[in-house]
Amino acid sequence: MTLGVTLTTATALFAGTNLDDLVVLAVLNVCATTEGRPARWQIWVGQYIGLACLVGLSLLATLGLTLIPKDRTWLLGIVPLGLGIHKLAGSIHAARSPERETSPVMASGLGGVIAITVANGGDNVVAYTPFFRTSTLMELAVTLAVFAIGVALFCSAGALLVSHPRVTEAIKRWGHWIVPGIFIAIGVYVFYKGGAFGNMTSR
Repeated sequence: MTLGVTLTTATALFAGTNLDDLVVLAVLNVCATTEGRPARWQIWVGQYIGLACLVGLSLLATLGLTLIPKDRTWLLGIVPLGLGIHKLAGSIHAARSPERETSPVMASGLGGVIAITVANGGDNVVAYTPFFRTSTLMELAVTLAVFAIGVALFCSAGALLVSHPRVTEAIKRWGHWIVPGIFIAIGVYVFYKGGAFGNMTSR
C-alpha cells in the first residue's frame, strides 16, 4: 500500500473501532471534573496503555497465539457491567440512606482506566489482527503512529464533550444514576458486539 492508502486505512480502522470509546472517555472526564478521580493524566496514560494491550494481543494473534478466542471476547463486558451494577447498587443504598453520600466515580485510578479501556475495546482485536497480518513493518509503524495520534484526539474530544457548565452541573446532580447506567449499557453492548446473545440463542 502507498503511504496515503495506509494512512487512510489506519485512520478508518481506529475511528471505526473506537467511536464507542468516546462515551467511556466522556464519563471518565465527568468523574475527573466533578470528583477529581481519575486524574486527567491517568485517563490519558490509561488509554494509551489500554490500546497498547489491545495492539499487543492483536500482534500475538497474528502469530497464532490467540489469548482471547473470537467467540469469547464478550466476556470482557463483565468488567463495565460489573462496575455499573456495583455502583448502581451503591446509589440505591445511598438513596435509602439520605445521610450517606455516593459518587459517580467508576475508575478511581490508572488501573481502573486501563481495565475499562481494554474491556470496551476487546473486540477490536478481531479487526486489528487481519490488518496487522497483511501489513509490512513500515505500514505497521505508520498504523501505530496513527493510533497514537487518534488516542490523543479522542482524549481531547472526551474532555470537550463534558466541558459545558450545564453538563457538569447535571452530572453533579444525577451522575450517581447516569454513570452506572452508562457502564451497564457499555457492558451489554460489549456482550452484543462479542456475539454473546447469538451464542445464547443458538444453544
